[in-house]
Amino acid sequence: MLASLWQQLSDSPVPIDSVDLAWAGLAPVMILIGGALLILAVDSLVPRRLRPGSYALATVLLAAGAMVAAVPLWQRVQDAERGPFATAAGAIMVDGFSVFATFVILSAVILAALSFDGWLRREEMDGAEPYVLMLLSASGGVMMASANDLIVMFLGLEILSIAVYVLAAMHLRKITSQEAGVKYFVLGAFSSAFFLYGIALIYGGTGSTNLVRIATYLSATVLGDSGLVLAGLALLLVGFGFKVAAAPFHFWAPDVYQGAPTPSVAWMASGVKVAGFAGLLRVFYLAFSTYRLDWQPVIFVLAVLTMLVGSVLAVVQTDVKRMLAYSSINHAGFILVAVQAATAAGVQAALFYLAAYTFMVAGSFGVIAVVSRKGDIGTSLDDYRGLSRDRPVVAFAFALLLLAQAGVPLTSGFFAKFYVITAAIEAGSSTLAIIAMITAVISSYVYLRIIVAMYGAGDDVPAPRTIPLPAAAGLALVISLTVTMSVGVFPGTLASLAERATPVLIPESDPGAVDPSGVPPGP
Repeated sequence: MLASLWQQLSDSPVPIDSVDLAWAGLAPVMILIGGALLILAVDSLVPRRLRPGSYALATVLLAAGAMVAAVPLWQRVQDAERGPFATAAGAIMVDGFSVFATFVILSAVILAALSFDGWLRREEMDGAEPYVLMLLSASGGVMMASANDLIVMFLGLEILSIAVYVLAAMHLRKITSQEAGVKYFVLGAFSSAFFLYGIALIYGGTGSTNLVRIATYLSATVLGDSGLVLAGLALLLVGFGFKVAAAPFHFWAPDVYQGAPTPSVAWMASGVKVAGFAGLLRVFYLAFSTYRLDWQPVIFVLAVLTMLVGSVLAVVQTDVKRMLAYSSINHAGFILVAVQAATAAGVQAALFYLAAYTFMVAGSFGVIAVVSRKGDIGTSLDDYRGLSRDRPVVAFAFALLLLAQAGVPLTSGFFAKFYVITAAIEAGSSTLAIIAMITAVISSYVYLRIIVAMYGAGDDVPAPRTIPLPAAAGLALVISLTVTMSVGVFPGTLASLAERATPVLIPESDPGAVDPSGVPPGP
């Protein structure tokens, strides 16, 4: 087989100039990977430890640099004359969708890095490894958001996941952290196997792994037996469902969130979730739009299960990290409601929700990292009693972030839920919208329990305690709260950006042409 392949390549060599590789389109990924390798090299070769906070600062600057590199890409794809473009021989698509998701992922990197700084010093674990892993994980997330081929999507998924497995198990002095890492790794390996087998079935049914070729083939061909394609779609959904913690693939989330280092959880709940949903939307909304009548009912059921499991099981939890873990599952269900709509409004609602949720959840877990004690313990509901007395500013910020997750007006969470519900109703999924609103009410009870514990008075309030607030963690909290409240008052800017972040397909026959709807025509 290898000899035959080599003979074919020798007979028809591919000139380097024919490979469409626009380096600017790969700049954010290259900055993240190159920066991670640079930090690792400096940490390995410099004999003396750098000043505390140096690695956190370097990570923030690298993420900010990747954002700067993405700005020209956004301007390019919004230009009516130039528009989106494909690079890396058509394997990477640079459009408004991928650039928007890149900005959100990089924002999650900055917030998690700021939370890591003080936490690592407290745990006496200050070093380059967590930052390197997070940068590499973010590069995989950006690849997933811009993948134009299922193989590239799988590579991005693995780069994203393997680094997160290590982040979950990095606290070597805490057995629950290592248990969380092992559980996440084992279940993640199974989900990756499902995903890869799904790719194989899709290739068998369509003859390609390129999203453009798949969409073109499905829109121009009436398949007599579509069982292979449908089975492949189901297996792909299992892989994505695990990554976004959608029920019934959510079983890992509560245990991993509780046992993993809190800043790692902040990254998992924000950046990893954004990458998972970005990949899900790009594959299902674009490549398999002609099969939407087949996958929409499945997404409907997953959304209902995810919202119910996340809201109902959160009520009976007594650990704040587990409560927010189930809350994260409920939020994933809300985003699935937008995915199920399978419309441009649904994509806009999903992107708005992901952006708003990133700041809400990263700020929330940042507060948990501050309140917890050395050993990353002290995350039960009782540990938050009296927080308004010991750290009134932190308690107030946490309360606002929790109210935002509940969808209270004048917060970004309100508009995030509003756009999702509106998209579902416009798509004819009123039943799903009603279920979503009911679960939102149930989840509100969970957030109110935490707020009451912080502000409640009584004999069970513990004695006053000193809770240090590192400067970097305070900055992360300020950024999260500022974005959450400003978007809640002025949602138009983020909504406009999400509206312009439309995923598109560029037909191979005409590299300069872009389908303005972003969706290939139906059969």
